[in-house]
Amino acid sequence: MNPMRETILVTGVSGNLGLRLLPLLSDYDIVGVDMRPPENVSLAHFESLDLGNESSAEELVRILRETGATMVVHLAFVIDPQRTGVLDVDRMWRINVAGTARVMEAVGWINREGGKIRKFLYPSSVAVYGPETDGPVNEDHPLGAHTLTYAIHKKEVDEVVRYRADMMGDCSIYMLRPHIFTGATVQNYLVGALRGTPLGKGSWGEKLRRRGTRLPLILPFGRAYLQKSFQFVHVDDVARLLAYIVHRPDHSKELVILNVAGRGEAITYSRCAQVANARVIRLPGRWACGKVLERMWNWGISSVPPDALPYIIGSYTMDTTRLQRFLGDNYPRVIRYTVEEALADSFRDPNATPTTDAAATPQESA
Repeated sequence: MNPMRETILVTGVSGNLGLRLLPLLSDYDIVGVDMRPPENVSLAHFESLDLGNESSAEELVRILRETGATMVVHLAFVIDPQRTGVLDVDRMWRINVAGTARVMEAVGWINREGGKIRKFLYPSSVAVYGPETDGPVNEDHPLGAHTLTYAIHKKEVDEVVRYRADMMGDCSIYMLRPHIFTGATVQNYLVGALRGTPLGKGSWGEKLRRRGTRLPLILPFGRAYLQKSFQFVHVDDVARLLAYIVHRPDHSKELVILNVAGRGEAITYSRCAQVANARVIRLPGRWACGKVLERMWNWGISSVPPDALPYIIGSYTMDTTRLQRFLGDNYPRVIRYTVEEALADSFRDPNATPTTDAAATPQESA
Protein backbone atom coordinates (compact mmCIF):
# COMPACT_ATOMS: atom_id res chain seq x y z
CA MET A 1 0.00 0.00 0.00
CA ASN A 2 1.12 3.54 -0.70
CA PRO A 3 1.27 5.35 2.67
CA MET A 4 0.57 8.63 0.87
CA ARG A 5 -2.81 7.43 -0.44
CA GLU A 6 -6.03 6.42 1.23
CA THR A 7 -7.22 2.85 0.86
CA ILE A 8 -10.75 1.79 -0.09
CA LEU A 9 -12.12 -1.74 0.23
CA VAL A 10 -14.56 -2.63 -2.56
CA THR A 11 -16.58 -5.82 -2.27
CA GLY A 12 -18.01 -7.28 -5.47
CA VAL A 13 -15.16 -5.54 -7.27
CA SER A 14 -15.37 -7.84 -10.32
CA GLY A 15 -19.00 -7.03 -11.09
CA ASN A 16 -20.18 -4.61 -13.76
CA LEU A 17 -20.61 -1.65 -11.41
CA GLY A 18 -17.27 -2.36 -9.73
CA LEU A 19 -15.47 -2.34 -13.06
CA ARG A 20 -17.15 0.96 -14.02
CA LEU A 21 -16.20 2.48 -10.65
CA LEU A 22 -12.51 1.53 -10.48
CA PRO A 23 -11.24 3.99 -13.12
CA LEU A 24 -12.87 6.81 -11.14
CA LEU A 25 -10.91 5.94 -7.98
CA SER A 26 -7.41 6.01 -9.48
CA ASP A 27 -6.24 8.39 -6.72
CA TYR A 28 -6.85 5.69 -4.08
CA ASP A 29 -5.38 2.30 -3.32
CA ILE A 30 -8.13 -0.25 -3.97
CA VAL A 31 -8.44 -3.48 -2.04
CA GLY A 32 -10.78 -5.75 -3.97
CA VAL A 33 -12.90 -8.54 -2.49
CA ASP A 34 -14.83 -10.97 -4.67
CA MET A 35 -15.09 -14.64 -5.58
CA ARG A 36 -12.68 -14.08 -8.47
CA PRO A 37 -10.32 -11.22 -9.37
CA PRO A 38 -11.35 -8.72 -12.04
CA GLU A 39 -9.76 -9.22 -15.45
CA ASN A 40 -7.32 -6.67 -16.87
CA VAL A 41 -7.50 -4.50 -13.75
CA SER A 42 -4.66 -3.63 -11.42
CA LEU A 43 -5.51 -3.51 -7.71
CA ALA A 44 -3.36 -2.69 -4.72
CA HIS A 45 -4.54 -5.98 -3.21
CA PHE A 46 -7.14 -8.66 -3.92
CA GLU A 47 -8.72 -11.26 -1.63
CA SER A 48 -10.97 -14.09 -2.78
CA LEU A 49 -13.74 -14.22 -0.21
CA ASP A 50 -17.20 -15.78 -0.05
CA LEU A 51 -19.41 -13.51 2.04
CA GLY A 52 -21.87 -16.37 2.37
CA ASN A 53 -19.50 -18.06 4.82
CA GLU A 54 -19.79 -17.09 8.48
CA SER A 55 -15.99 -16.93 8.77
CA SER A 56 -15.90 -14.07 6.24
CA ALA A 57 -16.59 -11.54 9.03
CA GLU A 58 -13.29 -12.41 10.73
CA GLU A 59 -11.51 -12.38 7.37
CA LEU A 60 -12.87 -8.92 6.63
CA VAL A 61 -11.68 -7.64 10.01
CA ARG A 62 -8.21 -8.97 9.19
CA ILE A 63 -8.21 -7.40 5.71
CA LEU A 64 -9.41 -4.03 7.00
CA ARG A 65 -6.87 -4.08 9.82
CA GLU A 66 -3.93 -5.08 7.59
CA THR A 67 -4.72 -2.66 4.76
CA GLY A 68 -5.77 0.31 6.88
CA ALA A 69 -8.78 0.97 4.66
CA THR A 70 -10.70 4.12 5.56
CA MET A 71 -13.76 3.53 3.33
CA VAL A 72 -15.83 0.52 2.28
CA VAL A 73 -17.90 0.34 -0.91
CA HIS A 74 -20.13 -2.73 -0.63
CA LEU A 75 -21.22 -3.90 -4.09
CA ALA A 76 -21.29 -7.68 -3.56
CA PHE A 77 -24.77 -9.04 -4.32
CA VAL A 78 -26.13 -12.01 -6.24
CA ILE A 79 -28.57 -10.49 -8.74
CA ASP A 80 -29.01 -13.13 -11.44
CA PRO A 81 -28.78 -16.73 -10.14
CA GLN A 82 -28.31 -18.19 -13.63
CA ARG A 83 -25.41 -15.96 -14.57
CA THR A 84 -23.62 -16.36 -11.23
CA GLY A 85 -24.38 -20.04 -10.78
CA VAL A 86 -25.74 -19.41 -7.28
CA LEU A 87 -29.08 -21.17 -7.73
CA ASP A 88 -29.89 -22.03 -4.12
CA VAL A 89 -32.10 -19.33 -2.56
CA ASP A 90 -30.75 -19.97 0.95
CA ARG A 91 -27.19 -19.51 -0.28
CA MET A 92 -28.23 -16.31 -2.07
CA TRP A 93 -29.65 -15.04 1.23
CA ARG A 94 -26.43 -15.87 3.07
CA ILE A 95 -24.40 -13.90 0.53
CA ASN A 96 -26.80 -11.00 0.04
CA VAL A 97 -28.35 -10.38 3.44
CA ALA A 98 -26.11 -12.11 5.98
CA GLY A 99 -23.05 -11.12 3.92
CA THR A 100 -23.94 -7.43 4.18
CA ALA A 101 -24.42 -7.79 7.93
CA ARG A 102 -20.95 -9.36 8.13
CA VAL A 103 -19.36 -6.48 6.22
CA MET A 104 -21.00 -3.96 8.53
CA GLU A 105 -20.04 -6.00 11.57
CA ALA A 106 -16.40 -5.93 10.44
CA VAL A 107 -16.51 -2.16 9.95
CA GLY A 108 -18.02 -1.66 13.42
CA TRP A 109 -15.42 -3.96 14.97
CA ILE A 110 -12.52 -2.04 13.42
CA ASN A 111 -13.92 1.31 14.55
CA ARG A 112 -14.54 0.06 18.09
CA GLU A 113 -10.90 -1.05 18.41
CA GLY A 114 -9.60 2.36 17.37
CA GLY A 115 -9.64 2.17 13.59
CA LYS A 116 -11.03 4.89 11.35
CA ILE A 117 -13.37 3.66 8.65
CA ARG A 118 -15.22 6.87 7.95
CA LYS A 119 -17.51 5.98 5.03
CA PHE A 120 -19.65 2.98 4.10
CA LEU A 121 -21.41 3.03 0.71
CA TYR A 122 -24.06 0.55 -0.42
CA PRO A 123 -26.35 0.55 -3.49
CA SER A 124 -29.81 -0.78 -2.61
CA SER A 125 -32.50 -0.73 -5.33
CA VAL A 126 -35.78 0.80 -6.43
CA ALA A 127 -37.12 -2.76 -6.17
CA VAL A 128 -37.39 -2.32 -2.38
CA TYR A 129 -40.51 -0.16 -2.92
CA GLY A 130 -42.33 -2.99 -4.70
CA PRO A 131 -43.56 -3.39 -8.29
CA GLU A 132 -46.32 -0.76 -8.07
CA THR A 133 -46.11 2.70 -6.52
CA ASP A 134 -48.73 5.41 -6.52
CA GLY A 135 -46.72 8.05 -8.32
CA PRO A 136 -43.12 9.06 -7.57
CA VAL A 137 -42.19 8.08 -4.01
CA ASN A 138 -39.59 9.66 -1.75
CA GLU A 139 -37.08 7.91 0.49
CA ASP A 140 -39.52 7.72 3.41
CA HIS A 141 -42.03 5.60 1.51
CA PRO A 142 -42.72 2.13 3.04
CA LEU A 143 -40.84 -0.76 1.47
CA GLY A 144 -43.11 -3.26 -0.27
CA ALA A 145 -40.90 -5.67 -2.19
CA HIS A 146 -42.39 -9.09 -2.82
CA THR A 147 -42.41 -12.11 -5.17
CA LEU A 148 -38.96 -11.65 -6.73
CA THR A 149 -36.06 -13.03 -4.66
CA TYR A 150 -33.73 -10.21 -5.75
CA ALA A 151 -36.22 -7.56 -4.61
CA ILE A 152 -36.96 -9.30 -1.31
CA HIS A 153 -33.25 -9.60 -0.50
CA LYS A 154 -32.64 -5.94 -1.42
CA LYS A 155 -35.44 -4.96 0.97
CA GLU A 156 -33.98 -7.07 3.77
CA VAL A 157 -30.50 -5.65 3.20
CA ASP A 158 -31.93 -2.13 3.15
CA GLU A 159 -33.40 -2.86 6.58
CA VAL A 160 -30.12 -4.35 7.82
CA VAL A 161 -28.18 -1.23 6.80
CA ARG A 162 -30.61 1.12 8.53
CA TYR A 163 -30.78 -1.07 11.67
CA ARG A 164 -27.00 -1.40 12.00
CA ALA A 165 -26.17 2.21 11.16
CA ASP A 166 -25.73 3.15 14.84
CA MET A 167 -23.35 0.23 15.41
CA MET A 168 -20.71 1.43 12.94
CA GLY A 169 -18.91 3.90 15.18
CA ASP A 170 -17.96 7.27 13.71
CA CYS A 171 -18.82 6.23 10.15
CA SER A 172 -21.05 7.98 7.62
CA ILE A 173 -23.35 5.61 5.74
CA TYR A 174 -24.61 6.29 2.24
CA MET A 175 -27.33 4.03 0.88
CA LEU A 176 -28.43 4.59 -2.70
CA ARG A 177 -31.71 3.32 -4.13
CA PRO A 178 -30.99 3.36 -7.87
CA HIS A 179 -33.66 2.64 -10.45
CA ILE A 180 -33.18 -0.05 -13.13
CA PHE A 181 -29.57 -0.09 -14.33
CA THR A 182 -29.06 0.48 -18.06
CA GLY A 183 -26.13 0.78 -20.43
CA ALA A 184 -24.45 -1.28 -23.11
CA THR A 185 -22.69 -3.47 -20.51
CA VAL A 186 -25.81 -4.10 -18.40
CA GLN A 187 -27.93 -7.23 -18.37
CA ASN A 188 -30.92 -7.46 -16.05
CA TYR A 189 -34.50 -8.72 -16.21
CA LEU A 190 -36.18 -5.68 -17.74
CA VAL A 191 -33.34 -4.78 -20.11
CA GLY A 192 -33.22 -8.46 -21.08
CA ALA A 193 -36.95 -8.48 -21.79
CA LEU A 194 -36.59 -5.38 -23.98
CA ARG A 195 -33.58 -6.79 -25.81
CA GLY A 196 -35.38 -10.09 -26.35
CA THR A 197 -32.18 -12.12 -26.25
CA PRO A 198 -32.94 -15.80 -25.43
CA LEU A 199 -30.38 -16.13 -22.63
CA GLY A 200 -31.83 -19.27 -21.06
CA LYS A 201 -29.40 -22.06 -20.22
CA GLY A 202 -31.34 -24.80 -22.02
CA SER A 203 -30.82 -26.28 -25.49
CA TRP A 204 -33.73 -24.27 -26.88
CA GLY A 205 -32.14 -21.04 -25.73
CA GLU A 206 -28.85 -22.03 -27.33
CA LYS A 207 -30.56 -22.89 -30.63
CA LEU A 208 -32.47 -19.61 -30.73
CA ARG A 209 -29.31 -17.62 -29.97
CA ARG A 210 -27.51 -19.32 -32.85
CA ARG A 211 -30.37 -18.39 -35.16
CA GLY A 212 -30.32 -14.79 -33.95
CA THR A 213 -33.93 -15.04 -32.78
CA ARG A 214 -35.27 -12.10 -30.80
CA LEU A 215 -38.02 -12.86 -28.31
CA PRO A 216 -41.07 -10.55 -28.25
CA LEU A 217 -41.99 -8.35 -25.33
CA ILE A 218 -45.13 -9.83 -23.75
CA LEU A 219 -47.72 -7.57 -22.12
CA PRO A 220 -51.35 -8.02 -21.05
CA PHE A 221 -54.13 -6.44 -23.08
CA GLY A 222 -55.15 -2.93 -22.13
CA ARG A 223 -53.86 0.54 -22.95
CA ALA A 224 -52.96 1.09 -19.29
CA TYR A 225 -49.95 -1.23 -19.52
CA LEU A 226 -48.43 0.71 -22.43
CA GLN A 227 -48.89 3.96 -20.50
CA LYS A 228 -47.15 2.78 -17.33
CA SER A 229 -44.18 4.97 -16.40
CA PHE A 230 -40.59 3.81 -16.07
CA GLN A 231 -37.34 5.36 -14.95
CA PHE A 232 -33.81 4.13 -15.58
CA VAL A 233 -30.32 5.09 -14.47
CA HIS A 234 -27.12 4.53 -16.43
CA VAL A 235 -24.59 2.32 -14.65
CA ASP A 236 -21.87 4.91 -15.35
CA ASP A 237 -23.92 7.58 -13.59
CA VAL A 238 -24.19 5.34 -10.52
CA ALA A 239 -20.42 4.83 -10.66
CA ARG A 240 -19.93 8.60 -10.89
CA LEU A 241 -22.24 9.12 -7.90
CA LEU A 242 -20.33 6.59 -5.79
CA ALA A 243 -17.04 8.26 -6.75
CA TYR A 244 -18.50 11.67 -5.91
CA ILE A 245 -19.45 10.45 -2.43
CA VAL A 246 -16.01 8.93 -1.92
CA HIS A 247 -14.38 12.27 -2.80
CA ARG A 248 -16.93 14.31 -0.81
CA PRO A 249 -15.43 16.08 2.23
CA ASP A 250 -16.13 14.43 5.55
CA HIS A 251 -19.18 15.44 7.52
CA SER A 252 -20.24 14.36 10.99
CA LYS A 253 -21.59 10.84 11.20
CA GLU A 254 -24.74 10.59 9.09
CA LEU A 255 -27.07 8.15 7.37
CA VAL A 256 -27.88 9.40 3.86
CA ILE A 257 -30.49 7.57 1.75
CA LEU A 258 -30.88 8.70 -1.85
CA ASN A 259 -33.26 7.72 -4.64
CA VAL A 260 -31.27 7.66 -7.89
CA ALA A 261 -32.65 7.84 -11.44
CA GLY A 262 -31.71 9.47 -14.72
CA ARG A 263 -32.47 13.14 -15.27
CA GLY A 264 -35.78 14.28 -16.65
CA GLU A 265 -39.21 12.72 -16.78
CA ALA A 266 -40.15 9.04 -16.66
CA ILE A 267 -41.08 7.47 -20.00
CA THR A 268 -43.97 5.18 -20.89
CA TYR A 269 -43.68 1.47 -21.55
CA SER A 270 -44.76 2.22 -25.12
CA ARG A 271 -41.77 4.54 -25.53
CA CYS A 272 -39.47 1.94 -23.95
CA ALA A 273 -40.53 -0.55 -26.61
CA GLN A 274 -39.93 2.02 -29.35
CA VAL A 275 -36.45 2.85 -28.05
CA ALA A 276 -35.62 -0.87 -27.88
CA ASN A 277 -37.26 -1.57 -31.26
CA ALA A 278 -39.02 -4.43 -29.49
CA ARG A 279 -41.92 -6.40 -30.93
CA VAL A 280 -44.81 -6.36 -28.47
CA ILE A 281 -47.28 -9.24 -28.19
CA ARG A 282 -50.44 -8.68 -26.13
CA LEU A 283 -52.07 -11.51 -24.18
CA PRO A 284 -55.36 -11.71 -22.24
CA GLY A 285 -54.29 -10.81 -18.73
CA ARG A 286 -51.38 -11.23 -16.33
CA TRP A 287 -52.14 -14.94 -15.88
CA ALA A 288 -51.49 -15.66 -19.57
CA CYS A 289 -48.30 -13.57 -19.55
CA GLY A 290 -47.10 -15.42 -16.48
CA LYS A 291 -47.76 -18.79 -18.08
CA VAL A 292 -45.81 -17.88 -21.22
CA LEU A 293 -42.92 -16.54 -19.13
CA GLU A 294 -42.99 -19.70 -17.01
CA ARG A 295 -42.93 -21.90 -20.10
CA MET A 296 -39.96 -20.04 -21.64
CA TRP A 297 -38.13 -20.26 -18.30
CA ASN A 298 -38.78 -23.98 -17.88
CA TRP A 299 -37.71 -24.71 -21.46
CA GLY A 300 -34.43 -22.84 -20.94
CA ILE A 301 -35.30 -20.18 -23.52
CA SER A 302 -35.50 -17.06 -21.36
CA SER A 303 -33.37 -16.00 -18.39
CA VAL A 304 -36.25 -13.92 -16.99
CA PRO A 305 -37.86 -15.88 -14.12
CA PRO A 306 -41.67 -15.91 -13.81
CA ASP A 307 -41.36 -14.20 -10.41
CA ALA A 308 -40.05 -11.09 -12.20
CA LEU A 309 -43.34 -10.50 -14.03
CA PRO A 310 -44.80 -7.95 -11.55
CA TYR A 311 -41.62 -5.88 -11.90
CA ILE A 312 -41.65 -6.10 -15.71
CA ILE A 313 -45.24 -4.96 -16.16
CA GLY A 314 -45.51 -2.80 -13.03
CA SER A 315 -44.77 0.89 -12.57
CA TYR A 316 -42.59 2.13 -9.73
CA THR A 317 -41.20 5.64 -9.99
CA MET A 318 -39.20 7.70 -7.52
CA ASP A 319 -38.83 11.32 -6.50
CA THR A 320 -35.13 12.28 -6.79
CA THR A 321 -35.39 15.75 -5.23
CA ARG A 322 -33.13 14.74 -2.34
CA LEU A 323 -30.43 13.56 -4.77
CA GLN A 324 -30.60 16.82 -6.71
CA ARG A 325 -30.20 18.85 -3.52
CA PHE A 326 -27.38 16.59 -2.34
CA LEU A 327 -25.41 17.11 -5.56
CA GLY A 328 -26.29 20.76 -6.08
CA ASP A 329 -24.39 22.23 -9.03
CA ASN A 330 -22.75 18.85 -9.61
CA TYR A 331 -26.06 17.15 -10.44
CA PRO A 332 -25.77 17.35 -14.27
CA ARG A 333 -22.06 16.50 -14.09
CA VAL A 334 -22.71 13.30 -12.15
CA ILE A 335 -26.10 12.23 -13.51
CA ARG A 336 -25.33 12.85 -17.17
CA TYR A 337 -27.97 10.69 -18.83
CA THR A 338 -31.66 11.42 -19.01
CA VAL A 339 -34.00 8.49 -18.38
CA GLU A 340 -34.49 7.90 -22.10
CA GLU A 341 -30.81 8.37 -22.98
CA ALA A 342 -29.86 5.84 -20.31
CA LEU A 343 -32.23 3.26 -21.79
CA ALA A 344 -31.14 3.95 -25.37
CA ASP A 345 -27.51 3.29 -24.45
CA SER A 346 -28.47 -0.29 -23.56
CA PHE A 347 -28.86 -1.02 -27.26
CA ARG A 348 -25.52 0.24 -28.53
CA ASP A 349 -22.43 -1.90 -29.16
CA PRO A 350 -20.82 -2.65 -25.75
CA ASN A 351 -17.39 -2.65 -27.45
CA ALA A 352 -17.79 0.99 -28.45
CA THR A 353 -15.85 3.67 -26.61
CA PRO A 354 -16.93 3.62 -22.93
CA THR A 355 -18.60 6.70 -21.51
CA THR A 356 -17.11 6.52 -18.01
CA ASP A 357 -14.61 9.30 -17.40
CA ALA A 358 -13.47 11.56 -14.61
CA ALA A 359 -16.03 11.90 -11.85
CA ALA A 360 -17.33 15.22 -10.71
CA THR A 361 -16.06 15.98 -7.20
CA PRO A 362 -17.23 18.52 -4.64
CA GLN A 363 -14.10 20.57 -5.30
CA GLU A 364 -15.27 21.13 -8.88
CA SER A 365 -18.25 23.18 -7.79
CA ALA A 366 -18.21 26.80 -8.80
